[in-house]
Amino acid sequence: MKKFLYVKYVLAIVILGLLGFCTIYFVGNRQVQKHLESVYSGELYQEATTIAQSHDVQYFQNDEERDNQLYENLCTLASYRHCDVWIISPKGEILLNTASEPKTEDFPIITGFNPGTASGSYYRIGDFFHQFSEPHLSVMVPVTRNMSVESYVAMHLPMRVLQEQHDALMNMIYILFLLFLLIMMAIIPVFSLMIYRPLRKIIQGADAFAAGNLKYNIPLEKEDELGYLAGTLNYMSDELDMTGNYQRKFIANVSHDFRSPLTSIKGYTEAILDGTIPPEMQEKYLKIVVHETDRLYKLTQSLLTLNNLDEKGRQLDYSDFDINSIIKSTAESFEGTCRQKRISIELLLTGQTLFVRADMGQIQQVLYNLIDNAIKFSPEESVIKVESSLKHDTVFISVKDKGCGIPKASLGKIWDRFYKIDSSRGKDRKGTGLGLAIVKEIINSHKQNINVISTEDVGTEFIFTLQKSTEER
Repeated sequence: MKKFLYVKYVLAIVILGLLGFCTIYFVGNRQVQKHLESVYSGELYQEATTIAQSHDVQYFQNDEERDNQLYENLCTLASYRHCDVWIISPKGEILLNTASEPKTEDFPIITGFNPGTASGSYYRIGDFFHQFSEPHLSVMVPVTRNMSVESYVAMHLPMRVLQEQHDALMNMIYILFLLFLLIMMAIIPVFSLMIYRPLRKIIQGADAFAAGNLKYNIPLEKEDELGYLAGTLNYMSDELDMTGNYQRKFIANVSHDFRSPLTSIKGYTEAILDGTIPPEMQEKYLKIVVHETDRLYKLTQSLLTLNNLDEKGRQLDYSDFDINSIIKSTAESFEGTCRQKRISIELLLTGQTLFVRADMGQIQQVLYNLIDNAIKFSPEESVIKVESSLKHDTVFISVKDKGCGIPKASLGKIWDRFYKIDSSRGKDRKGTGLGLAIVKEIINSHKQNINVISTEDVGTEFIFTLQKSTEER
């Protein structure tokens, strides 16, 4: 089995890691740099503005003692901020520089100094008119007095300070991203244990089912979606296996039930044609041929009935009808058979009428099959009881005989198609083994219940339910 899903998952994590690293490297670097420039330039500009507005700076060079005190204060601030603080004249003379000793004359002059490009909130990164050998972040604020510019306060922060901060932040981001990747990599064995391995078992099971091994059972017991899927596939394989066994059994039973009468029909017909059976005996064997033909016809009709009942989406022809009347008419249709066996049918019906809601034709088929079975397996001069009763808006129909009964071991099999109890084969030569299967299908299609109570050599009782009609009659 190729591990496409596993490889795809690992490959997705690797691609995610590469994309994340490239994003951090190319986009994150720039964003962090811009953020640091914005923060430091803002802080420096605020400090420079505060200095420019101080009384000592506005009256700089008017009092030597005050100028010395200002120098010391600015040196302290410069040390704290890791920057240089300058006071520059409008002509470009550096009147005060915290990076050098204070002067009273021979001030350094900034060549090409142009305050117009470096005033207000503007900040610039570079060598500040060629005054530095390395890049600096510089801000400059004018010192005004009496509506005129007396000088400028400039603050210069080496870019290496920002770079150090930048590197520290990026290192932290890289470490966090590495931890994230490690966590993602740690998910791989969890994915393999909780998803991939169970999925492989399910795939192995599906391959076994596809190869025809429907007895294979996926060994997966989990309470999640994968466990549910495995259980569903196991259930499906069991149902398919049962269906396959049923089909094989069905074909074998149909073949057997067709072969026996066809053999008789073929044998007797050939014997009549070739003169083996004399003319005076032909009527007897032709009656046997007709009898076997009736068996084939009845078997074919039963198979067609079951096929119709098996059709999905089959619509029932529901109607409201009097079940007592149907019981009476169905019992009357067995009058001739009952007279021959000296069997009586006793009707115990609730009320003059008892209306139910069901498919009348199919319920009549149920009653016919149950009464027919009761007559077949009842001894002569016995009584068959057919009863209707009403309990809690449910109608109960019972057909009870005093026949040979059903063995306890066979009670669960009597609903199977073509099933015949061995002891009944001699009494049910015309039977197909489909009658009770048809009864069960019809009752189930009505979403009702049917049960059987039987004791050997005592009798059998079939009880089924129907929905009481809501129509007032």
